Amino acid sequence: MFDTAAEASGEEPKHDSMPTMGFLDHLEELRRRLVYSIAAVAVGFFACWGFRERIYAIMQKPIMDALKANGLTEKLVYLNPIDPFNLYLKIAALAGLFLTSPFVLYQVWMFISPGLYRNEKRYVVPFMASTIALFSAGGYFGYRIVYPRALDFLIGFGSQFQPMITISEYTSLFLSIILGMGLIFEMPILIFFLALMGIVSAGFMWKNFRYAILIIFIVAGIVTPSPDPGSMCIFAAPMVALYALSIGIAWLVHPKQRQARRDKQAT
Repeated sequence: MFDTAAEASGEEPKHDSMPTMGFLDHLEELRRRLVYSIAAVAVGFFACWGFRERIYAIMQKPIMDALKANGLTEKLVYLNPIDPFNLYLKIAALAGLFLTSPFVLYQVWMFISPGLYRNEKRYVVPFMASTIALFSAGGYFGYRIVYPRALDFLIGFGSQFQPMITISEYTSLFLSIILGMGLIFEMPILIFFLALMGIVSAGFMWKNFRYAILIIFIVAGIVTPSPDPGSMCIFAAPMVALYALSIGIAWLVHPKQRQARRDKQAT
């Protein structure tokens, strides 16, 4: 990463010296950040525990709508008496982690920031904001579009049978789809760091665009819970758009492109 003023003037960027930390200092810093993060997640867990039933009501809405649309009983079942309690523990923990994710990400940044130059530390706010925004957008897209369509297809396909869907199986499927979409939407963040380090370039990504689309549809076919082509295309469409966006990001931050812009400004 380069200093903005140095880039504008076409001069070599000047960095402050990095602070040095010993091995034991690193361990102590890691321990402190872990303690802060665990304490924050614990607070988030207890805060969300009181809303566990409301949270799960939101989670099970897609399956309830699909069952209602097919004239089936709108109720999930469980096989073990302890299943509901374990389910609410998991839901409160995940909700607490998501609620406190800005603070946890900040602790991660604070741990790695001593190894960064001063001008590089200004990326903390864009990094946190874009990471949370993209993950939330992916999860929302999965919840509102991908998952309901897949459930409509699957429940409708087996409508001649009486479903007995357990709360644990449904929750596992729900989380795999929502978390999977959230991680997929982090593609621009991954490409940003890879391009910043010069590992990938916009030219390379554009040259292999057709292969990327093939891989995207293969991944969509594997991850999509329903086998119909419509759901697969809905799953793959944002991935293609994110890949195209990532090409632009790679062009902006790749070292060769930054050097080319500095050379052009110098002339």
